[in-house]
This record gives sequence, C-alpha cells and structure tokens, in this order.
Amino acid sequence: MKQPAHPSRRRFLKTAGAAGLGACIGLPAYAQARQIVVADPGGPYTAAYRKAFYDPFEQATGIKVVNVAREAQPVAQLTALVETRNYIWDVTTLTLSADIPYLESKGLLEPIGFTAADVPGLIPQAVTANWLGVDIYAAALAYRSDKFAAQGPASWADFWDVAKFPGRRSLRRSPIETLEQALLADGVPMAQLYPLDVDRAFRSLDRIKKHINLWWTSGAQAMQAIQNGDVDMIATWNGRSQAAIDNGAPVKIVWNQGIYSIEGWGIPKGTPRADMARQFVRFCADGARQAAFTDTLAYGPTNTKAFELIDPKRAAILPSAPQNLQAMGLPDPAWWAANRQAVTERFNAWIVG
Repeated sequence: MKQPAHPSRRRFLKTAGAAGLGACIGLPAYAQARQIVVADPGGPYTAAYRKAFYDPFEQATGIKVVNVAREAQPVAQLTALVETRNYIWDVTTLTLSADIPYLESKGLLEPIGFTAADVPGLIPQAVTANWLGVDIYAAALAYRSDKFAAQGPASWADFWDVAKFPGRRSLRRSPIETLEQALLADGVPMAQLYPLDVDRAFRSLDRIKKHINLWWTSGAQAMQAIQNGDVDMIATWNGRSQAAIDNGAPVKIVWNQGIYSIEGWGIPKGTPRADMARQFVRFCADGARQAAFTDTLAYGPTNTKAFELIDPKRAAILPSAPQNLQAMGLPDPAWWAANRQAVTERFNAWIVG
C-alpha cells in the first residue's frame, strides 16, 4: 500500500529541514539536554497531558518534556520525520485504528519495550510492540438540547432524518468514522460493519450531503460549532462535546452507535532520544497517571486500575464506562490500513463534487 494521502506531505518534506533548524535555534542545548519533545493535538489534550504525564514525568526522572501541537493527522508528518531524520519531536499521539497498522507495517515506529503483561490492569488492546494507548475516545452524535426540548436524535438514522429532526448538521470532513456513521444510518448493524460497503456508504452520504452545514476539520472547530449553537447536531469526539457541556452549553452526548478508538504514544523510528522517549511511554501506562487526565479530558483510561481513583460521577461520562462502551463499536484497524488511501481519495473527490 502506498503512503496515505495527505495534502501537506510534500510541503512538510520541503520544510522539515528548516523546521528542524528552527527547533534547534529555539532550544540551543537540545542535543545535550535531558529532554524530549512530545507532540499532541493541543487544546484540552495539552492541559490534561501536562497535568497527568508531562510534569510528573519531569519530576520523577529529571527529563524535561517540551510539548508542541502536531498536525490533525500525523501519519505523513511522522513519515517525513523518519525519512528526513529531522526529529523535531520524539513522541506523538497516534490512534489504534487510523495510524498504527500502517506505521507498523512500514517500520516507522520504535519498539516501546514492554507488553500488556508488564502492566497490571492495562487492557490488551491498548498496547502493541510499538505503541501504548492511554485514552479511549468516541466519535459520537451530540445535539443541542435547547433545540430538541422533548426528544433529540438517538441514532445515526435520526441524524439522517431531516424531516423528523430538522436543524443544522455537521459531520467530520474525513472518511474515517464518517463512513461507519453513514452505514449505521442506512441500517447496517454495528456487528456487521466490516468490511465496509463503501459504495453503500457513499449512497447514504449522498442523501445527507446537501443538509450538512459544516464539514469540520478540527476538534476545536467542532466544539465551537456545537457550543455556540452554529449547528444543532454534530458527529464529533466526545471530549469536544463534553468540553462544550463543561463550558455551559446545553449539549447532550448520544453514546448509542458511537465509534470508539484508543489513542496513545508512538516514537518515530531512529530518534536519538528513543531511550528517554521509551521511559516516558512506560510512565504513561500507570493507572494513577491515567486517572489524573480524566479530570480535564473526558476520555477513558486504558488501565482499568485508574477507575479506582476516578470519582464515580466523572467515570460515568467517560467512553470506557461499561454502560457507554457496550453501546458502541471499535473500528477495524486492518480494514482501514488496507483501504485508507483509496477511500480517502474517493471521499475528497466526493466532497468537492
């Protein structure tokens, strides 16, 4: 399979050298210092990870953690770092379903050096030879309860039903999760989604396309849209919807038919700071550390021992709470690894057609 399509790849390859030089200029002792650069999605992630992982790791090891915001989709960026050997960061967040099968198949990640058996309480799906998952998130339907005072949409079929549930709608400008939602809206049971019937998914999307007021491209954009009332219902990550709720917006999350995935840490192959990066990744497997981020980030821990330290009321709104998780499904990483490029190209052509 070829490299997944990413419009910024060539631009990044051309500028990676300059970016690496800029990073070195900004950090003159970088090569000698005991520090690593960690890339995360920014926003609420940075605050949560700083509290739970970055600062405690610095205190425990003396290794400084400099965090930077990465691109919304990091596969091409990580590939370019490895190919050019301009390691402007040493660790980054990656998702199990969208990123790991491809990156591992191409040998672009460093081994993390431990397994699930080495960490009591860690769920088996949260660790591979080259990646550690630290949080479980969900792409779920959310709606404005002030728009639907009686009963709001409760499924993707409802989201697609513009007659019964009129209002402004928003979907993610990506085939990942969006194709699953389209098939669920068309009546495909969660347990029978894979292999995805791509033609059927696009026929379903054809029916809703003209009713989509916003195709969002970042979590921050999605959160602002539902928080400000720019849209009445949206498909977005639960942490962004929860942030809108925490900010006082009348938003309700629908766990039914959510698509959950696991996000965590990967290390680009060849970084000269791989040993320190591995120490950091192993540190983040701890249940107490994972419990700490749930106060800020409404995503569930992958170490079940974390729930012993999370307030039950807070635990109930996390995707990994049993009553929420049982209503959702996990994407098939192998299917997306094999079909991602072709499906992405088709989706990008469809959305502008």
